[in-house]
Amino acid sequence: MENTIEKVREALIKSADEKTREVSQRFFKEPLKSYGIKAATVHKISKDYFKLINHKPKQEVFDLCENLWQSGYLEESLVACNWSYFFHKKYEPGDFSIFERWISTYVNNWASCDTLCNHSVGAFIEMYPAYISKLKEFASSENRWLRRAAAVSLIIPAKKGKFLCNILEIADILHLDTDDLVQKGYGWMLKAASKNHQQAIFDHVMQNKALMPRTALRYAIEKMPEALKEMAMER
Repeated sequence: MENTIEKVREALIKSADEKTREVSQRFFKEPLKSYGIKAATVHKISKDYFKLINHKPKQEVFDLCENLWQSGYLEESLVACNWSYFFHKKYEPGDFSIFERWISTYVNNWASCDTLCNHSVGAFIEMYPAYISKLKEFASSENRWLRRAAAVSLIIPAKKGKFLCNILEIADILHLDTDDLVQKGYGWMLKAASKNHQQAIFDHVMQNKALMPRTALRYAIEKMPEALKEMAMER
């Protein structure tokens, strides 16, 4: 199994590009440990090498994911996110604690956070909706990535029209968050929910816009008609 990790790292190193690494850093405020590989290439490597382990028990694959997370490299974390999601049909309730630990221990940038939460955590929540209560706990965490995770884990379910009441509750908890990455996260969640619940999201924005951070507000109304956007942006 360790040999698989070595092969993945060799493939990543072979695909590394200094110019891509420099360009990637511009999208992150925090220092980024990165090989410099385009996302599509990382995804291809993830899929290619998953074929070597897809017959293994889920826990063994999750252990490999842990190894990748520990490296601190962005691309290795994305491979770990992909591999964990490739097993989403086999998720069990106990897996949530693993995802929570990965976020609180290893996540240090929005790309790793969003890739894990949009897909693995989001799929888990759709299978086990009772765990939305844990996302509400995340929303009150001191850890910025757990707070962002509270919102971005619901992006894909929100696009399907699911969990509106819970989405609004999490938005209320995050309403006055001063971290711009958290603001963008919950604004994005509201925008996704507006696809199927435009009026409810618009009403929420109008009720809260006096104190709602402009960053979150702009994200939330991005897909709305111009007339509604103008109303929401009025002070």
